[in-house]
Amino acid sequence: MSKEFEITREFEVDATPEEVWEAITDGTGGYLWPMEPPEPKVGGKAAFGSTVTAYDPPHHLTIRSEDVGFPVQSVNQLEHVIESRDGGRRAWVRYVHSGIFTDDWDNQYDGASKHTDFYLHTLREYLTHFAGRPVAFATLDGPGASTAADAFAAVGRALGLAEDTAQGARVAARGPAGQTFDAVVDYRNPYFLGLRTDGALIRFFGRNHWGAPVGISVHDFAPDADAKVNETAWQDWLNGVFSRSQSESQSESQSESRS
Repeated sequence: MSKEFEITREFEVDATPEEVWEAITDGTGGYLWPMEPPEPKVGGKAAFGSTVTAYDPPHHLTIRSEDVGFPVQSVNQLEHVIESRDGGRRAWVRYVHSGIFTDDWDNQYDGASKHTDFYLHTLREYLTHFAGRPVAFATLDGPGASTAADAFAAVGRALGLAEDTAQGARVAARGPAGQTFDAVVDYRNPYFLGLRTDGALIRFFGRNHWGAPVGISVHDFAPDADAKVNETAWQDWLNGVFSRSQSESQSESQSESRS
């Protein structure tokens, strides 16, 4: 059954309105995924076949699509309202995601709402630590085993994080090829995990909670960053997490059956 939805968030950030505007129009790879910037006019074309319905830099941007391309959604609209704070040194942002979900409304809304909080947090991390820097973006999904109910907990364990490792902690995380790297846990809840290094934002998505595979996105700001290398390395790591999980589960089941 079709039903409208609206997700509204407001926040302040240590960035100028101009920096926020640059991020949401031409720097989306730094916190979301790379997209062509919208045409700078009302009625202009924007990403994924959407249309610009409000354009007033650096204060107001609205993009709307009535042909979303997903079977569970028919209308999608994103609005950003940006105001200056502290003499232009900071910005206040109001973000509204609205539209129509056509099926599985509660699950779709829950997923969209929780993803919104994580994406906007990553936007603030980008603006605070990496604004304006070129980015190599990579994204990938886990294998079918990563849709299991406890899959996201396995990701935390594979990174070497304790269950009580909280947001704000500094950690030596275990990454691809068994190598460790220093990071700050900049976001953590049962659904998402964010690690920030000196040169990258690494985001882990527990989409198994909504019936999809676990995902990873890497926003790498190092001068020599290679998106394909990152994608291959983290894909191998994620595949390894769940191949081990499957083997361990099978071994445990066999042990239990013999006892």
